[in-house]
Amino acid sequence: MIDFHSHLMPAVDDGAANIDECRTGLTTLSEQGVRTIVTTPHFRASQTVRPAELESSLIAHDVAFATLLELAASEFPQLRIERGIELMLDVPAPVLSDERLRLAGTSCVLIEFPHMNIPPHSTLALREMRAGGVIPIIAHPERYSNMAESFHLIESWRDVGAGIQINSGSVVGQYGDRARKLAWAILYRGWADYLSSDYHSRGRCSISQCAAVLSERGAGGQLQMLTLTNPERMLSSEPPLPVEPVEEVQESFWRRLLKNTIAQG
Repeated sequence: MIDFHSHLMPAVDDGAANIDECRTGLTTLSEQGVRTIVTTPHFRASQTVRPAELESSLIAHDVAFATLLELAASEFPQLRIERGIELMLDVPAPVLSDERLRLAGTSCVLIEFPHMNIPPHSTLALREMRAGGVIPIIAHPERYSNMAESFHLIESWRDVGAGIQINSGSVVGQYGDRARKLAWAILYRGWADYLSSDYHSRGRCSISQCAAVLSERGAGGQLQMLTLTNPERMLSSEPPLPVEPVEEVQESFWRRLLKNTIAQG
């Protein structure tokens, strides 16, 4: 399994605070079946257009990543560790020429939007990135507060060549019922390209639970595509292959009747 959304570098964002939490993060991901990790600390797009600030921040990341690599080599030799960032698109035209800003040095960049809210003209910004040779991958669209259930934005993002990454925790309700419903709706449409943890080296990690739920739903093939096949392609700067829609499970008549009866008192 390949996971390319996590926060394991020590003391650079709201993920691992120190080496002990780095160890916790690596232990947890390893125990839940991950063998390749591309860790992605938060980073603001506005930093990329200010060269001095960019270099200062990347030097701090270099130090933190070296610490993480040393720990992994010593205690987790079974893991492959790469780096990237989760780029918050607070300006629409980031400068992404430095390979440290891209996932494992590929052409792919993990993108999030500010304040869990999708800004106007997001598709235009993604189109410009794609035209510049960058493959944007949108992190956890199911979690954005203004994501419409019609999903017209996801359609437009995919049309311009962006990938879609949902969080394993969303599938099992870790971020609340709305995110869970939206994550499943994306899976039902076959619009998810990748599944990652967004693990912050503490608290709950839902990779294995999510995998079990998808397998129980008969979506083992989709799970393979979302966590291995397409992430492997990402590591070669290749676009994802289409993922078959997960079959939607309809509630039985009796279950619906029971729920209605309970709701009516």
